[in-house]
Amino acid sequence: MNIAAYDIGGTSLKMGVLSEQGEIVARSQTPIPDFSGEHILSAILVWLESHPECEGLALSVPGYVDPWTGFVTMGGSIRDFDGFALQKWLRDRTGLPVTVENDANCALLAERWLGKAQEMDNFLMMTVGTGIGGAIFCNGTLVRGHRFRAGEFGYLLSERAGSGRLNSYTMNENCTLAVLRRRYALMVDRPPEEVSGEEVFARYDRGEKICARLVDQFYQDLCSGIYNLAHLFDPECLFLGGGITERPEFIAEIKAHLAWYNLPIAVAGAHHGNSAGLTGAVYHYLTSQR
Repeated sequence: MNIAAYDIGGTSLKMGVLSEQGEIVARSQTPIPDFSGEHILSAILVWLESHPECEGLALSVPGYVDPWTGFVTMGGSIRDFDGFALQKWLRDRTGLPVTVENDANCALLAERWLGKAQEMDNFLMMTVGTGIGGAIFCNGTLVRGHRFRAGEFGYLLSERAGSGRLNSYTMNENCTLAVLRRRYALMVDRPPEEVSGEEVFARYDRGEKICARLVDQFYQDLCSGIYNLAHLFDPECLFLGGGITERPEFIAEIKAHLAWYNLPIAVAGAHHGNSAGLTGAVYHYLTSQR
């Protein structure tokens, strides 16, 4: 049996066809213009039409989602999905079984199913992208929380809240690549849309002072969040996912900054990289169907 899998990100939609064993048979990717929910739904149906061999749909989505009904309470960066019965909408139009799960939970499930955490009963997943995502595996089970909102690490405070807007003190607004790009653009008086994360890190590698300071701050803010999580959950390992982990030096650099905190946990990159969302979505689909 093959399953059509989709991983909805802040800027792109990853699409794949996976077997029951987690093998990726086909994959593609398309940009998401203006965070458009309509564009995402259209692309999902087009991909499925080109792969009629698929017997079900598995989705990894941002935000707050009921993993059993597929109802999205809040769509994260895709606000068109706020209050949207995504699973029902797709099932009604395709006639196929559909499952929907939070994206960070999917990354964690991929690690547990076919990654480095197959023998672990206590570990965390942190995803670094448009926002900071998180997922918790504690005492042998995925922790979802009363309202399916557990693991929203991005809402942790990265510094003591002052008198300004509360969200401005959270990891979501201090520890993401979007923030890093925006801060660099402000320093050099360029439009943020013209600055990529790759450029900032390339300049960091060349030793440019502005980038050195900004990237060091980015890492330190991430490490303060990891420090808090380590003492709260006492995990065997914290896995880091998201596009930034494709940087070969990323894990070594984060470990270097974490050394000052002297934490008794391991830190590692997610085994599946940018395929984690697709793989974990399929695992959730398979276990739900059973």
